[in-house]
Amino acid sequence: MKRIYLGALFLLHFVCNNYGFSQGFQVNFLSQRQQGMGLAGSAAPYDASALFCNPGSTVFLDENNLVVGVTPVFGNVMFVDSSTQTAYRSNSPVGTPFSMYAMFQLKPAAKLKFGLSINTPFGSTIQYEDNWIGRFALTRLELKAIFIQPTFAYRIADHIGIGGGFVISKGKVNLQKDIPVQDSSGTYGHAELAGKAIGFGYNLGIYFNPSKQLSVGLSYRSKINMNLPNGEATFTVPNALAANFPNGGFTGSLPLPSVTTLGFAYHPCSAFTVVLDINRVGWKAYDTLAFDYATNTSSLSDTKSPRLYKSIFAFRSGVEIKPCKSLALRIGGGYGFCPVPNGYVTPETPDGNRIYGTLGIGYSFCEKFCIDASFYYTKITRSDTNLETNLSGTYTTIALAPGLSISYKW
Repeated sequence: MKRIYLGALFLLHFVCNNYGFSQGFQVNFLSQRQQGMGLAGSAAPYDASALFCNPGSTVFLDENNLVVGVTPVFGNVMFVDSSTQTAYRSNSPVGTPFSMYAMFQLKPAAKLKFGLSINTPFGSTIQYEDNWIGRFALTRLELKAIFIQPTFAYRIADHIGIGGGFVISKGKVNLQKDIPVQDSSGTYGHAELAGKAIGFGYNLGIYFNPSKQLSVGLSYRSKINMNLPNGEATFTVPNALAANFPNGGFTGSLPLPSVTTLGFAYHPCSAFTVVLDINRVGWKAYDTLAFDYATNTSSLSDTKSPRLYKSIFAFRSGVEIKPCKSLALRIGGGYGFCPVPNGYVTPETPDGNRIYGTLGIGYSFCEKFCIDASFYYTKITRSDTNLETNLSGTYTTIALAPGLSISYKW
């Protein structure tokens, strides 16, 4: 009897790449200004979202600030089987990642700033149509995660700021897939795995503006080990096979990679800004996926599956033009290498090298209140044969994401 393969749970924090800007299951839909400028801007603080992008830059923002934003994501995947050329599609619901940032200072132009960042960098639902060829790998994956980051920043010199935050990551996962066993009516068995995860990390940043025209930012977000200590597995199989697929608990973990960002911003004049971010994402930490089930049988055993991801670079750039004091127009794009090697592409991460484009606009109604919007688009094509499931074909992923945020300063 075939052993059930449950490795897809590595997506505990996968956002269906379908709504992520980056490779693997990393996502940064966390600042509308950055999103409008190609998802870059760690060296160009604009509002309290800098708490996440580069906490060291927040000391150069001289107001208390509250920012609330959301980026609905419309993303789906088409899979064409290599042997039959039959096409299968996902019918995933719209994702709604949100962000909230609050930054405070004890007095105007204070050297010390405090802030709180709450966002959902991971979390979405991917669901494939009924009876698709990869149903034994995945039928539905629903993920939710919240990052909470209390942060401080301090201006150590007129042109240098440093900052850091402690990250608490809490998440939930519900994964469903069919099992290659059938009852008397020909209906396949079904597996559902659910659980809650938690992890801890930190975010550091330094910001340097040697002149009015140039600023440089360097930030580091640490790796976070997401631990799933009390997962629950539920199997629906014929009664004769119930002993082979016992309901029960399981444990596992997933490393979310570190991210190092070097950013530059150039302001030839007050109405024009050019930004560039270079990311180094430490995907090499994701070498093996292991899960331990409370009860093992001949059909359900602990898994230790190689992933062999590789660390990658990503490049993002954009411009902002202000035709008048209250209006900002933005455009950008980027390119990121894929960390998933050949032989390891799955229905949950149909990832490939990626080119994307973005647009954005900002409008200030007054000195205290402004609104920002962005739009993101990407299309990715990747062909592969998975070494573990033998699922072979071509994935085409299309994702678009309009975003909106509101900012209040006082």
